[in-house]
Amino acid sequence: MIDKFELFMRQIGLWIGFVLACAAIYGAGPFPFIEQGIRLGGAIGSAVVITLVLKPLAKEFGGDSENKRILLWIIDVVILIGFLFTLFNFAEVYESLWDGVIILEAPTLAIGFFGTLVIIEMVRRNFGIILPIICIVMLVYAQFGDLPGIFGHRGFTFEEVVEVSWFSFGGIFGRPTDIVSSIVLVFIVFGAILESTGATTILLKMATVATARIRGGTAHSAIVASAMFGTISGSPVANVVGTGVFTIPMIKRQGFTNAFAGAVEAAASSGGQFTPPIMAAVAFIMAELIGVPYIQIAIAAAIPAFFYYFSLFASVYAEAVRLGIEPLEEDQIPLLTKEDWIESMRFIVPLVVVVAVLFAGRSAAMAGFSAIVAAIAIGVCIDIISAEKRQHISAYGKQLVGALQKGGAQCAQIMVAVGSIGIVIAVVSLTGVAGNFGTLVAELAEGSLFAALAVTALACLVLGMGLPTLPAYLFIVLFVGPVIGELGIKPLLVHMFVLYFGVLSNVTPPVAIAAYAAAPIADSNPMTTGFNAIKIAAVGFIIPFILIYYPSISLVLHFEWTQFIWIMVRLPVAVWLIATAFIGCDQHSLSFVERALRAIFAVVMLIIDPTMQIGGLVVGIGLIVLHRIRAKNKTAVTEAGQ
Repeated sequence: MIDKFELFMRQIGLWIGFVLACAAIYGAGPFPFIEQGIRLGGAIGSAVVITLVLKPLAKEFGGDSENKRILLWIIDVVILIGFLFTLFNFAEVYESLWDGVIILEAPTLAIGFFGTLVIIEMVRRNFGIILPIICIVMLVYAQFGDLPGIFGHRGFTFEEVVEVSWFSFGGIFGRPTDIVSSIVLVFIVFGAILESTGATTILLKMATVATARIRGGTAHSAIVASAMFGTISGSPVANVVGTGVFTIPMIKRQGFTNAFAGAVEAAASSGGQFTPPIMAAVAFIMAELIGVPYIQIAIAAAIPAFFYYFSLFASVYAEAVRLGIEPLEEDQIPLLTKEDWIESMRFIVPLVVVVAVLFAGRSAAMAGFSAIVAAIAIGVCIDIISAEKRQHISAYGKQLVGALQKGGAQCAQIMVAVGSIGIVIAVVSLTGVAGNFGTLVAELAEGSLFAALAVTALACLVLGMGLPTLPAYLFIVLFVGPVIGELGIKPLLVHMFVLYFGVLSNVTPPVAIAAYAAAPIADSNPMTTGFNAIKIAAVGFIIPFILIYYPSISLVLHFEWTQFIWIMVRLPVAVWLIATAFIGCDQHSLSFVERALRAIFAVVMLIIDPTMQIGGLVVGIGLIVLHRIRAKNKTAVTEAGQ
């Protein structure tokens, strides 16, 4: 009996996800405006209901005991009814919030506190314990301000804390939640629709054909495919799971180790989060927060993202040489047929539409809406003209419904996560702790920009561990963004710096969630996979610093032709030196001394002092040339001996 009930509730959850996805599409399109209160309350309420029924306590703690599962379902139903009543209560006081004057009675405050706790619990069910602990600590911290040093504040009453976290536009229902519900959700649905159409398969095939003649070609193709889907996906973990089931076994079959295969997927999927054109929808949030056009952010992110992926290619190539992996034989390279090129339109057309709409000056939401319309339209057209799929056209509607249900479930996850970040934002605003934290970092740095950046980078890696990209970005920029902003750095560069390290926390042990997601697929040790991902993505930890010190590579801030050309000359050499140093191979294996020298002079050529830059570049190129001469001579001797 309980099994049938759970199946029934799951179906309800999926259909509510379908409704949420449809609402996200409707709200992004050229339709009558959805009133803000309805949109916020509906998105948060749907997210909670979906999480409750898809991830019930009975599934987590019920085990095989039917009585225990029934009891846990009763608890979940009570939570659900209570939260729906809480939302109804919020709707009643919503209009009063705009007036700025509201008197909250004790029952109303209790209801708001209950709603806050439910949001925290839903985050726990979706993302584990880290973010809920942060939220609880912040709520407690707000009430007990008698603390030493920078963390001290006057202390706030229970009423004040609940009011700012639930009954305000600065908490759970604050600006981040508003932006996500109006812009980001439609792109999450877009990603789910693309995945359901089979775009992953054809993209991977095309990437394989393009990279097959390079040593380590299958790993290179995985990088391309994961990068493209990563730019759409709002979660490195979701991207790893979605594309990794195809890419990781393929990488392993070519001869790479299990841990390295998982690491490649983790690093590539994570990098998609700061790769244009979509940047996992973070770019749209960033544009809203700092008040600059989206196009400016996409342009600024382009060259740094290119060099990040260039470093991944370099690392894979070096590892392939180290392991003796040769390019694929010609008879192993798949041929692209006419049908393949037609299938590729499932991915190409929607992305072109996104870029075209954005460059036309329309809103990000409209770009997402247009992309979904294009994806559905091109999918129907391809299925109609495809001889193989024509007979299955009747199943397209079912496929689309499934994609919308999946997209809605993903939307629910991001909504509760951003809602919980609203709690943190509310407490930070109330206590002023972010400003105090910035003061502490400034004192530790003692006026040194590099020291301040280093401390900030470390804080980003710690604060971002275990969090999805969007919540991590919002959380981190709130705390550490003002630190480097006070040093005279442009807001766009500050946010890009924070985003990079927030994303890279996904591959940084001990909580490298992208690497840990890849490890079971690769059948490798999670920690080993994480450390391999660090080696592969090493250049990613340097790029944010380069953005700060050489803003010309952003193309939109402090652009100087001489600086741009000079850094573009040095950066490829530095990237190659760093990648090969971490892998330990170029044309042949590198000794410890060679690896150390490569790393040192790669850093030297990026230092501000012009003399050291020139010296580092000359020595760096010399190290590469000398190694290749020695490798050529060694190969010649070996061949002569045979």
